[in-house]
Amino acid sequence: MSEFWIFFEKGLRHILDLFEYNPILFLIALAAPYSFKDWKKVMLLTAIFTLCHAIAIVLSVFGVVIIKGNLTDLLIPITILIVAVFNLFTIGKSIKNASINSILFITLFFGIIDGLSFATNFKLLLVGSPQSKLIPILEFSLGIETSQIVVVFIVLILSYIVQTFFRFSKRDWILVLSSFVIGVVLPMIIKSDIWNS
Repeated sequence: MSEFWIFFEKGLRHILDLFEYNPILFLIALAAPYSFKDWKKVMLLTAIFTLCHAIAIVLSVFGVVIIKGNLTDLLIPITILIVAVFNLFTIGKSIKNASINSILFITLFFGIIDGLSFATNFKLLLVGSPQSKLIPILEFSLGIETSQIVVVFIVLILSYIVQTFFRFSKRDWILVLSSFVIGVVLPMIIKSDIWNS
C-alpha cells in the first residue's frame, strides 16, 4: 500500500508543483469561464486530460512515441496560451457545442503533450519491464486527477467569491485570469530553448 502512496503523491506534486506550474496555469485557463453550475463539464475536461496524460506515458514507456523535450517544452505553453486566448475571444458568448469541442480537443492535446514531457522523468523512477509500470502509472494518474480537482475547485470558489462579494462581472473575471495566464506563458514561449537549436 505504501507504493500506492508514493506514486499517488508524485501525481499530486506533478500538478501542484509551484516551480513547474504549467498544469496549474492550464487548469486556471480551463476553469476560468465556468461557474459552479458547470462543475461536471470541468470535471469531464480534467478526466480527459488525465486519461490522455496516462496514455501518453504508457506509449512512451513502451517506446511507441518518443518526442524531444525541447519540443514539448514549447508546445505546453503554446497550448496554455491557446486556451487563454480562446477565453478572451469567447467572453460573453454562451458556451456552445463548438466551443466545448474546441476546448475538449485542446485539453486532449495538452494531456498528451504534458504526458510525453513527463514520461522521461517517469521512466527514470521505475525499473523493470514496461508491463510492471502500468500499476504505478495508474496510481500516478489518480494523484493527478485528485490534484486537478483541487485546483479547479479553488478556481471555482475564487470565481464565486470575486463575482458575488466583490461584484466582479463574469466577463472581468475571465479577462483578468486569462490575461494573467497569457502574461506568464508568453515569456516561456519567447525564452524556449527550441529557438536556440
